[in-house]
Amino acid sequence: MRYAFIDAEKATETNPGGHSVALMCRVLGVSRSGYYAYLAARPAAEEQARQEDELVAEIRHIHDASRRAYGAPRITAALRRNGHQVNHKRVERMMREHDICGITRRRRRGLTRPD
Repeated sequence: MRYAFIDAEKATETNPGGHSVALMCRVLGVSRSGYYAYLAARPAAEEQARQEDELVAEIRHIHDASRRAYGAPRITAALRRNGHQVNHKRVERMMREHDICGITRRRRRGLTRPD
């Protein structure tokens, strides 16, 4: 978050009253190289976030098509059948973050037991 603050407050042509990057990095206690590494990695992070949003939409579609019964293992299998290369841990994490959960169905037991 500090890097986003620096990016918003730095002096540019559109913001001539801003401060220098070196000064803000020194005040906030971060390195200048870390700020520039953040700037270099931002396009890749935005692309990854876009791909995750698309994958969450696909997960929601599969989950709704199963009448909200499928959990992470079945959704992972369905995604793989649809051509996605995805790990079950990633599907679990994304389902947890977006409050998508399957239905746990219990086996019915009879009340009487024959001897």
